[in-house]
Parts: sequence; C-alpha cells; structure tokens
Amino acid sequence: MSNFDWIDLDARLLRLLVAVVDTGSVTAAAQRLGVTQSAVSHLLDKLRGITGDALFTKSGRGIVATARALVLAERARDLLGDLERFAQSEVFDPARWQTTFTIAANDFQRDALLPALMQRLRQQAPGLTLRVIASDVPTPEMLRQQQCQLIISPRPPEGTDIVQKRLFADRYRVFYDPAVREAPRNRKDYLSAEHVTVLYAPQRPLDLDQHLLSKGIERRFRVMVPGFAGLPAFIQGTELLATVPGLMREHLMRGLADVEVPVPCPTMPMYMIWHLRHQQDAAHRWLREQLETVAKPLV
Repeated sequence: MSNFDWIDLDARLLRLLVAVVDTGSVTAAAQRLGVTQSAVSHLLDKLRGITGDALFTKSGRGIVATARALVLAERARDLLGDLERFAQSEVFDPARWQTTFTIAANDFQRDALLPALMQRLRQQAPGLTLRVIASDVPTPEMLRQQQCQLIISPRPPEGTDIVQKRLFADRYRVFYDPAVREAPRNRKDYLSAEHVTVLYAPQRPLDLDQHLLSKGIERRFRVMVPGFAGLPAFIQGTELLATVPGLMREHLMRGLADVEVPVPCPTMPMYMIWHLRHQQDAAHRWLREQLETVAKPLV
C-alpha cells in the first residue's frame, strides 16, 4: 500500500521520471534538471511510493526502467505538455519557455541545421534545452509516442496525423581525396570507380542509391557505413568516391574535394515533420519558425 497520496504528484516528479528514463542515469538526470544526485534519489523514492513500482533496477553500472516506468514516462510527457500549454499566456514568450525540445535528425541534418538553430535559441529562449536523437529511418510512431517533437528528414513518414513542410533542397556532389586521385571526368570514370555509401539498418539504402539503381546505374560499393559521419575516414587516403548532399562540404566532408555527379541526379529535399497535435501550439510553431529561418540560406 502506498504511503503517499496521488495528490503529492507534481510536475517536478513527472520531469524527474522522464529525465531518468531518457538518460538511464541518476547522475545524468541530475545534471539535466540542475539538481543534486541526492535530490533525484529522494524524489525517486517518493515517486516509487506513489506508483507502487520499483521504476528502475540496476543493470551493470547503470539502471534500466521497468515496463511500468516506460508506460508512466509516456503519460508524463503528455501531462507535462498539457501543463506547459496551460501555463502559457495567449502571447507566447520564448524568453520564459522552460522545456527540453527533442529533434530527430541524422548526422548530416544535425550538423547542417541544428548548431545554427541552437545559437538562436540560446539568445531568444535561454530556458530551452535542445535534445537531438538519431532519426535513422523516421516513423510516425516517433511523433505519436512523443519520442521527439520534430523530425528532420528527406522522406517524411506517412500518416493523416503527420504534418510536413519543406525546408530546402540540396544537390548531390561526388566527394574524393584530391591528394590520392583526380575527379571522375565522366560517366565511365564514375562507374568504374569504387564507392563508399550509407546503408541504414535494416537494409535501407539512401534514396539516391535506390534512384540510380532503378535507372540502371550500378556502382561498385566497397564500403557501407551506418551514417554519414563514417564516410570521410574511408575516403581520405583512398581512391573511393562518395555521392552525398553538397552541403556536407561545410562540415562532415570539410577538407575533401567535390565535383558534380557525372550522371543524372535528382535534388534532395529536406522537410521538417511534426504531429498534428502541435499544429496550433504557439511554442512549437515559434520553434518551427526559427528552424525555417536557419534553413533559408540553404534554399
């Protein structure tokens, strides 16, 4: 029998539960919330008393959430969102916004957009913490279950409750190490070379790779990596080529040379995607506007 009444449940405990589930660590949760580890432990004990569940169990050097904790954490996210909207005035003030906003993005989208976004957020919404999770192959469930509040992807997941808006379009380029080889001069050079590409699990190639193969353009892939960040190490010092978005020259592919793709290529669109529940939310709309502003130079 619980020694606590449910009325003792408050936003602090809900935030604590979400933080510990997200981080899998009392120490990391304390850092996120700006409190001491002992405070987190004390509040966890209080929460255990209210819920009648252990919530977390030891696993090696860390802790793992129980099945009930995972269910309660999802409910807590919904309640916190409701409380946040309840507390907001009719005129949203980003300077008073206190929240953790989660965006799903791959390493390319992350580096191309989110550092600049965070610079704007630090100035205009200093109480906001930006959390970035890997998008890989984004699904509607990521938004429906509130694993994130926004997804950045060239391939929006389908669903009548999923909303999308295009941010920019990029052109593909061929990257290579100029200290080792020359640029591919034509289609023959390009197709006779060996390539490195990204292959998401399970067996999900890049949209470009699927497109070229559907057009009968076959390349020899010598290396396949699970993310864009793994490409440069395999290009440097080798004759391998990588055909990826041209914007990567500004970050992940910095220091490598690049040229136009010597075969017909589509452009790569980039979208921001969110759940319909956030369509009219003033805070969410404001953040989307900030992301659009950051993306304008890339259009």
